Amino acid sequence: MIRSRLSATTALAAVGGLALALLIVVPVAALVVRAPWSSAVDILTEPSSRTALWLSLQVSLSALALSVGLGFPIAWVLARTEFPGRTVARALVTLPMVVPPVVGGVALLVAFGRRGLVGQWLDRWFDVQLAYTTTAAVLAATFVSMPFFVVTVEAALRGIDQRYEDAARTLGASPGTVLRRVTLPSIRGALGAGSALAWARALGEFGATITFAGSFAGRTQTMPLAINQALDTDVDAAILLSLVLLAVSVAVLAGLRDRWLGGA
Repeated sequence: MIRSRLSATTALAAVGGLALALLIVVPVAALVVRAPWSSAVDILTEPSSRTALWLSLQVSLSALALSVGLGFPIAWVLARTEFPGRTVARALVTLPMVVPPVVGGVALLVAFGRRGLVGQWLDRWFDVQLAYTTTAAVLAATFVSMPFFVVTVEAALRGIDQRYEDAARTLGASPGTVLRRVTLPSIRGALGAGSALAWARALGEFGATITFAGSFAGRTQTMPLAINQALDTDVDAAILLSLVLLAVSVAVLAGLRDRWLGGA
């Protein structure tokens, strides 16, 4: 029996290791080996590369701010409030995590485009056009990234011991003080993890952005879009920009290691 279990474990480990090597290690290693390291500085300091990098930072950080500002109230309501349709609301919040990003881009376009459900009135009343602008890129990144923040923070809010909050209220603390001095410190790790995940997702967004914002250099062409374009004109630049995004993702995962794996 013990020998049978060891054989099964060995077989599973072999299959898992092979899958890891073929699907993750080999592609990443190929990027590293194929990268033109001798010309890396020149490529990454080209105006087009710098512009894409800078725009990606602007868009992703703006999306992060929106994700935190809008996502925390949503997470609070889902975690702490009972209301009809809460299950449906939670499903709608997590929907962008499972639908293809291009579908999100189409949805944003028909909602906020010049002839969209809301966009036509923004254009008519305020002369505001969102589609194919930097703002559109921010909205697209927020659309796909905010659920990561909401899901992480909601789970933390549902898991904390509310007796400490009740005790603070009994001692006369205002709701704002309870939130600031008790609740937020209790979920500090989740806030950091959710923010990091949302930012990394916004930084790597492609499908919704190219559909709703287009790919215009200096205005909406973030790094993923620049990589896609570079594949047709400059493969070396595409590889190096891909490695930059890969390095950011690895840094985020390493930063979240303590949160997920207890520092293992």
